[in-house]
Amino acid sequence: MFDFDREIDRRGTASVQWDGLSDRFGVPDLLPFTVSDMDFASPPAVLDALRGRIGHGVFGYTDWRLGEFREAVRDWYASRHGTAVDPEAMVYAPSVLSQLSQLLRMWTEPGDGVVVHTPTYDGFRKVVTGLGRELRGVPVGDLDALERELARPDSRMLLLCSPHNPTGRVWREEELKEFARLAERHGAAVVSDEIHADLTGEGHRHIPWTAVAEPGRGRRWALVTSGTKAFNFPALSGSYGFLGDPDERVAFVRRMETGEGLASPAVLSLTAHVAAYRHGAPWLDALRSYVAGTMDLVRERLAVALPEVVWAPPQAGYLAWIDLRPLGVDEAALQEELVTAEKVAIMPGGVYGTPGFVRLNLGCPRAKAEVGVAALVKAAARLRS
Repeated sequence: MFDFDREIDRRGTASVQWDGLSDRFGVPDLLPFTVSDMDFASPPAVLDALRGRIGHGVFGYTDWRLGEFREAVRDWYASRHGTAVDPEAMVYAPSVLSQLSQLLRMWTEPGDGVVVHTPTYDGFRKVVTGLGRELRGVPVGDLDALERELARPDSRMLLLCSPHNPTGRVWREEELKEFARLAERHGAAVVSDEIHADLTGEGHRHIPWTAVAEPGRGRRWALVTSGTKAFNFPALSGSYGFLGDPDERVAFVRRMETGEGLASPAVLSLTAHVAAYRHGAPWLDALRSYVAGTMDLVRERLAVALPEVVWAPPQAGYLAWIDLRPLGVDEAALQEELVTAEKVAIMPGGVYGTPGFVRLNLGCPRAKAEVGVAALVKAAARLRS
């Protein structure tokens, strides 16, 4: 029904992944498995809705609170995640990171600590440190380390990635409740970035932060997310969130509309979100199944060619986080081999604070994925100690 094997040439489209290779790798003509967008066309339902909106021909000022947007989000959470969300509790921003930036300004001061799990999505590091806050990492799964960092007097925020990027871990409900308890005990605000939620795999369930946090005045928490990741239209921009405290919600919207000048959101983003949430579920389910098949292929290739590497597919998403440390391979040497000999671009773990790993983007046709994993295997095998 949906052809995910079709290869679409993205070169010459100002693609960060395809046309921006020289900026990161110093070489333009590599096969990229890097930035976390997909090489698939957006769902037909989304494309049809965009064509219809463009055909209308008038793109005047818009308001995200009008039309179907909030109701489409509400219905999606009910059908997809079995969770009730309040459309009146929603906020809007150009991106998830712009929401995070605003919340950091609202709830922390320069020099304050922001606690994250390591490895850490590099966008978090850029925003947090760029605003003069201190990024404080704790290993995924280490609750003792998490409490130690949150207990520091100037740790003002717990910043979650749920599901986690780059590991693809889906937090269990009891884990999320413990995070909420620790944050409450130590007076830390919580921001949960859930942009990968709709890519949760079979056998796992994503629990939105709204389902574990308590709303009400004095409750400093936010769920920030977007449909752009799962349905592959990040360049249309647009994100939304939920804030627990109604006064903080009003303050956030006021800051975005005045300090940030967000008088009118991108109308095509609203159109795409509504279409995705109303009609995109069959495409999304097919995508998740296709990516799962690709992940199985990668697991088989690694098990045969690099048996020292014990790897399982992620619980969510299309990013393969692979631990190559058992091979004793130097990260810089591996990158040199991948770029110069294999002509592929794969993200090194050091970007996320954990050298020795790689993050391989498998949101692509399977033929491309096979080239990428073959290149990784050959380069690592040549360098293994």
